[in-house]
Amino acid sequence: MNWTDPVARFGQNLSDAIRYPFESWRGTAGFVLVTVGTYSLLILSTMPEFALQLLGDGLHWFDYVLVSLTESVYLTDGITGLAIIVSYAFLTGIAVVNAVAQLRLVGLSGATSVSGVLPGLVASGCASCGAGLLAFLGFAGGLTLLPFDGTLLQIGGLALLGFFLGRAGHPEQCVLSPEGAR
Repeated sequence: MNWTDPVARFGQNLSDAIRYPFESWRGTAGFVLVTVGTYSLLILSTMPEFALQLLGDGLHWFDYVLVSLTESVYLTDGITGLAIIVSYAFLTGIAVVNAVAQLRLVGLSGATSVSGVLPGLVASGCASCGAGLLAFLGFAGGLTLLPFDGTLLQIGGLALLGFFLGRAGHPEQCVLSPEGAR
C-alpha cells in the first residue's frame, strides 16, 4: 500500500463532504441558513456590547451592526481575519448539514458515525470566537499571551474542522475501504 493512498482518500473524502450540501436544494438551503447564521454570530461576538446595545434598541439596527462589525474586523485584522471568519462560517455550514444528514440516515443509534464531524464543530465554536469565549471563561488575559492575537488558534481550529470533515466524508457513503472492513 502506497503512502499516498490514505492522503488521496482523505482528499477525496474532504471533497465529497464539501460537495454534499450542494447535491439537493434542501442541503443548499440548510447550508446557506447555517452559514449566514454562523457568520452573523461570529461577527456579532467580536464586539458583543456594541451589538447588544444597538440590537437592544431594535432589530432594525441589525444590518448596520453587521456591516460595521465586518468593517471593524477588516480594519483591525485585515483580509486574513475576515477570511478566517468566512472560512469558519463556510465549514460550519457544511459540517452541520453533513451531521444532520448522517443523523437522518443512521438515527441516534448510529451516533458514532456522527462523531467524525462533531469534534470539528466543537473546535470551530471554541477557536472562532477567541476572546469572547476566553473572557466568558474568565481568561480574558489569556488571549494576550497567544501569538498573533490568537490567529494561530483559529487556524488550528479550521484545520481541525477540515480534518474531521475529511475523516467523515460524504454522509451517504461509507468511507471504510474494503481492506479495512472485517
